[in-house]
Order: sequence, then C-alpha cells, then structure tokens
Amino acid sequence: MSTILSLVRSRYSVRHYKSDPVPEALLDQLLEAARWAPSAGNLQPWFFYVVTRQEKKEALAQAALNQRFIAQAPVAIVVCAEPERSARVYGERGRRLYCYQDTAAAVQNILLTANALGLGTCWVGAFDEDRVRECLGIPAERIPVAIVPVGYPADDPARRPKRREIEDIVSYI
Repeated sequence: MSTILSLVRSRYSVRHYKSDPVPEALLDQLLEAARWAPSAGNLQPWFFYVVTRQEKKEALAQAALNQRFIAQAPVAIVVCAEPERSARVYGERGRRLYCYQDTAAAVQNILLTANALGLGTCWVGAFDEDRVRECLGIPAERIPVAIVPVGYPADDPARRPKRREIEDIVSYI
C-alpha cells in the first residue's frame, strides 16, 4: 500500500488527548500544509485561529455542544472561510460553494499532516457559529467552518469505526 494511502487509512477522530504541549514547530507544519491546499483560482479563501489559551478552548467546547475534548486538547485550530475572496472571481458559486470546498481541503491537509507527525485531531463541525465568532472576535467576513483540536492521542486507535465497503459507495459508468 502506498505511503499516502496508509496515512489516510490510519487517521481517525481523536477525542482524548494527553496534556503534553504541541511544539510550535509542529503547529507551523500543520499550518504550512493547510496553506498548500488546493483552492479555486488559487484564491486561498481561508483564515486560521490557533487557540492555546485554556479559557478560550473552554468557550469553544461550550459553543460546540459541550464537546469537552476540545478544551482537553493542548491546541484548537478554528478554520474559517472567506466567502467574498472567492466571490470576487466566481460570484455566487464562489461565495456559496468554492470557498467551503477550499477550506475543507485545508482542514484535510491539517488532519493528514497531524497524523503523519504523530498528533491526533478531530474535525468538529457541530458548533454555534455565533458563539465561536464571539469567543475569538472573528470578523463578519470570516465564517467559522471547523474546529480542529490538536494534541497527542490518549485513546485507542483500534476503536475507530469501520468504513463502508467500496462496492457500496462506488458506481463505474
């Protein structure tokens, strides 16, 4: 199996973290991976808030339906889309679709790079957008799309869920 496929298959959503801090050099690598994600017209319609202050992580956890593991992780990255950056070139489709596709690609790059570096992450999309915006002082032109807690995993990767079989999700035409 190729190295990239092994990396993709070994990634899982981590919901228990060790208290060990994440070195800044590793965070820099995650953000570097994010900024190299593909984007429509290379517009890069994203912005990243790296949250390490405990009171802010607590507020994010509360805004995310009280998902406590967000506050437990040493770091949380809030990934935002910038719809108007995409709309300048692609109009309504850029505003309503491309900026979110592009931001999702950046999130996936963070998840995979973290896994390659021995870190755990979880893509959290269930949160109150207004509360997240208020917590971090996010301006109106940025839309919070994901909260990604980051840290060293403290749970068992064998507990990750199974995947649907390929024949159940693919049709060759």
